[in-house]
Amino acid sequence: MSRIPARWAVACAAAAVALLTLTACTGQPIAGAGGNPPAAAAPGADTGRTYALVVHAVPGDAFWDVVKSGAEAAGALYGTTVTYQGDPDVQKQSQLIETAIAAKVDGIIVSMANPDGLSGALADAAAADIPVISINSGAEESAAVGAITHVGQTEFLAGQGAGTKLTGASAGKVICVIHEAGNAGLEDRCAGAADTLAGTTSNVQVDIANLADAQNTIKSALLADPSIDGILTLNSAVGVAAAQAAAEAGSDAMIGTFDVSADVTALIEDGSILFAVDQQPYLQGYLPVSFFELFYTNGNVVGGSQPVYSGPGFVTKENAGQVAEFAGQGTR
Repeated sequence: MSRIPARWAVACAAAAVALLTLTACTGQPIAGAGGNPPAAAAPGADTGRTYALVVHAVPGDAFWDVVKSGAEAAGALYGTTVTYQGDPDVQKQSQLIETAIAAKVDGIIVSMANPDGLSGALADAAAADIPVISINSGAEESAAVGAITHVGQTEFLAGQGAGTKLTGASAGKVICVIHEAGNAGLEDRCAGAADTLAGTTSNVQVDIANLADAQNTIKSALLADPSIDGILTLNSAVGVAAAQAAAEAGSDAMIGTFDVSADVTALIEDGSILFAVDQQPYLQGYLPVSFFELFYTNGNVVGGSQPVYSGPGFVTKENAGQVAEFAGQGTR
């Protein structure tokens, strides 16, 4: 287990964080004049601090564009620099973390689709006394790699919610579409759905980097087995592809997806998609920058060594219109 950087050592009692509730405790402050914490920078004032956002994204992934937008918005508010890099290859993602360490950034925000593969680089961050906040994937392993908190959702629990929704809609035979091979969080989503679905599930592997092929794979599965009456996708773009595949196959399979986009909210409103599990990716970028700034300006540590949940929430036909405006501007 990697140690938590010394400057982040605080006398916080570990406490469970309620869904969408931020629980904070106060750590040892960085003293300013007179021993008081330095005052927070005015919005837009240059603090000189830099945070590296290093994720397991493929180029052009709309979900990660929203995460990036959240981080950059918080950076602009606080007057900090946020760099963004991503690679789905865990070795390359580790190299990006090492590059951030060499640049002596003030904090690293990292998604952990493969926590074991990132453990060495994150141990190096701890040794360099650079604080880490994990996001999106790896909630269960976050503390073990030395991260001070995790912002995201518990993927198995989110999958259970999706399975319950599909059961409520009378889906009995569901395919769960995994779009990144080896992503433990995606596998947890499918396992959670299987846990609560009254019927049966089977996993289908596609590649997020080739949506046309993903659509054809889903279509072929529906044509090969007309008894499939439910599809669960784990990415908004794959959800759109699934809706198109079902239409082309002449299938009435109900579709649930993870993550929201303008296209997904439109398809929910017209009935083509039943629901979307919303983990609010904007918060996964915005909140870690805010948490780092709260520490540097006021000595606060958020989370009590427990995750801060950004989801799951559910977007359905009843509330899709409320979300659509924000999805259209790229913040949901």
